[in-house]
Amino acid sequence: MKKKISYKTAGVDITKANDFVSSIKGHVASTMSSAVLNRKGSFGALFGLDVKQYKNPVLVSSTDGVGTKLLIANAVGKHDTVGIDLVAMNVNDILCVGAKPLFFLDYIACGQIDTKILNDVVKGIAVGCKQSGCALIGGETAEMPGMYKKDDYDLAGFAVGVVEKSKIIDGSSIKCGDKVIGLPSSGLHSNGYSLVRKALSALQQKKYAKEILEPTRIYAKEVLAILEKFDKAADRSLKNIKAIAHITGGAFYEKLTRVLPEGKCFSINKGSWDVPKIFDIVRESGNIDEKEMYRTFNMGIGLAIVVDKRIVVELEEFLKKKRIKYFCIGEVINDNKRKIVFNA
Repeated sequence: MKKKISYKTAGVDITKANDFVSSIKGHVASTMSSAVLNRKGSFGALFGLDVKQYKNPVLVSSTDGVGTKLLIANAVGKHDTVGIDLVAMNVNDILCVGAKPLFFLDYIACGQIDTKILNDVVKGIAVGCKQSGCALIGGETAEMPGMYKKDDYDLAGFAVGVVEKSKIIDGSSIKCGDKVIGLPSSGLHSNGYSLVRKALSALQQKKYAKEILEPTRIYAKEVLAILEKFDKAADRSLKNIKAIAHITGGAFYEKLTRVLPEGKCFSINKGSWDVPKIFDIVRESGNIDEKEMYRTFNMGIGLAIVVDKRIVVELEEFLKKKRIKYFCIGEVINDNKRKIVFNA
């Protein structure tokens, strides 16, 4: 007689999945706001947008993951920070157009559900959502044996924010003389980890695990405070905040220059900010060219804000008062051939 099989014998334990969902309810509930609508039996998450706050609201979305940073987290058994990374990679992107984060959804795929590990992951996601001021309103956990090894898991996230149409930040008003203000990163953030793992030995990865797994900084509070203070003009030509760039994959050469209009170039002053030691360790261990470092990693600047030179003094005073660390890292110049130049 042919042996009976079940979903559980095939590698998917629905009971364990349900237990996991129950175990994370506290983390999820800690991120909720009055805008989240709880409807029993709903197959989708519900969020009530208060349109009265906006004349012409525009929804802004982003989706991203954590990448191969997860392999290092798995290797050292530390899973409580990668959830913050997941939120950060999405929220920081939507901040760049001036959007206020509203809600977040996560997708966790794994070979086998380990309630303790995934609980740590979701705990981190909840922390990231609270740092961003957004609600964790939904998600999916997919147990896929055969697709993933038993101890492997992957993360993806989806964030939605809102911005007044007249206040969308897109770099179109950038002009020669505008200044570049850099907000420091917390380290490597969540890009370039395939190169990190190539440069550092397994022993080095464990030795520097604290620095390598430092979660990506979330800039929601800082950016929203700056916009509230300095970006009140409805006329785009009068904007004080010209552009915001999240320095992720492609870094200075691609992500920063993305915001530039034709004929404009960034002149960036190396040495004008503090570069965390972990970048030197990766560069020296892997014998990596300096240009490769600046096109792969954030090198200590996680977010760059292009501002009108007229407000620089006032902005600096504001940042100091708010105790927000910053660096003046460069300015915009005219150049029809290049998009970025570095000064020693």
